[in-house]
Amino acid sequence: MLSVLICEDDPKQRERLEKIVADYIMIEALDMELTLSADNPIEVLTYLEEHPKTTGLYFLDVDLKHEMSGIALASEIRERDDSGKIVFVTTHGELSYLTFIYKVEAMDYIVKDQPEEIERRVRECIQVAQKRHLNEGGPQQKRFKVKVGEKTRSIDHRDIMFFESSPVPHKIVLHMDNSQLEFYGSIKELEEVGESFYRCHKSFVVNRDNIKSIDRAKREIEMVNEEVCLVSIRALKAFR
Repeated sequence: MLSVLICEDDPKQRERLEKIVADYIMIEALDMELTLSADNPIEVLTYLEEHPKTTGLYFLDVDLKHEMSGIALASEIRERDDSGKIVFVTTHGELSYLTFIYKVEAMDYIVKDQPEEIERRVRECIQVAQKRHLNEGGPQQKRFKVKVGEKTRSIDHRDIMFFESSPVPHKIVLHMDNSQLEFYGSIKELEEVGESFYRCHKSFVVNRDNIKSIDRAKREIEMVNEEVCLVSIRALKAFR
């Protein structure tokens, strides 16, 4: 079962989120439960310490009026629940770039000044989280595990766009839908990640499942997130 946890310091906003989530779970009869709604990030971390096997969908405010911001909380959540789905619901749309700095891989960033959009977007996030959770529990689940600093990250193959050699020697940049992370490794090793991954250039290993289009004249591959990687003449033949 997927757990839903909310951390929002505004009582009215928190109550609204609780109602949207609870009503949608009930109406759709989803295998999910609203397990915690809090105004303090420490409550969320305490819950995860007490329930270490939690796989959650987290709705977090960015500015929690606490020494720990929502984005810092998300980073701590990643330490405890590396498969969790994180959604920010905030008035601070301009701070979305911090999700890249903290490498929290947010599912969505919903801005509160668009009230007509909040309920629709929250419901969509619940749908996507439930679908991914069910898929991850099946026999076809494939994940790429990598150590980044002192942390070990576990990333669904479907979320990976491509791997790229970093300008920093002996390091690789992993490109996902809306974030990146860098780790020590070699491009050659990544050819063996899975059957969907193909070394299309001396500096790139691409996930063929996430290719949007191939420009043969420019020798470029555009991914579904609109990022571009290079492809060699030899690899073009393989894609044909």
